[in-house]
Amino acid sequence: MNDKSRSIDEDKQLAADAAVAEVQEGMLIGLGTGSTAAYAIRAIGRAGIAIEAVATSEASANLAREVGIKIIHFSRVERVDLTIDGADEIDEGLRAIKGAGGAMLREKIVAAASDRMVVIADRSKRVETIGVAKLPVEIVPFATAYVSAALRPMFDAVDLRDGGRVLTDSGNVVLDCMNSHSDDWDRLAGWLSTVPGVVGHGLFLSEVDAAYIASGGIVTRLERRLTSG
Repeated sequence: MNDKSRSIDEDKQLAADAAVAEVQEGMLIGLGTGSTAAYAIRAIGRAGIAIEAVATSEASANLAREVGIKIIHFSRVERVDLTIDGADEIDEGLRAIKGAGGAMLREKIVAAASDRMVVIADRSKRVETIGVAKLPVEIVPFATAYVSAALRPMFDAVDLRDGGRVLTDSGNVVLDCMNSHSDDWDRLAGWLSTVPGVVGHGLFLSEVDAAYIASGGIVTRLERRLTSG
């Protein structure tokens, strides 16, 4: 491992530790998916805090059990106290793109059920505005050709991830969409939700309440500003 990789890994750990400081005994915690979220799962396990958790993927559930976290099935859950997850990109307005790990549908559901969602990231994931990373869109396999054709006019490229050979935990396939022709993310998210066959996408525009972003050993917290009126 080179110095740059080591530094990024150390920053991921610092961001995870900062977020895990929000975890309190008795909470029901949502566990995200991906390499960065795994740092938080291990940190919770090391802390030995008496919590229960729901996981956004089988991989995260298995890791959580390995480190001693009690996992309950989300189908029995109405509300989650706190969710900790990673992001592929996150900007100053706490808009994020997620889904590189293929769990964006379950992550979106758990986020919607959460009283608070916190993202952890290293400096490479912080951007001025989202849209550089590919946008994952989860679709039912039955609609692969139709949805691909429907999405192509909106992006420079629409690629079926792994040729459709790898399914999400919900049994769906993922289209990776590059370079949106629009930066009106709210409108794009709304439009994607109307396309038959689309069951989820990686635009997290209002779900994230706070982010812990580590750079060079320093953790910065971004908090969503609430407006009234």
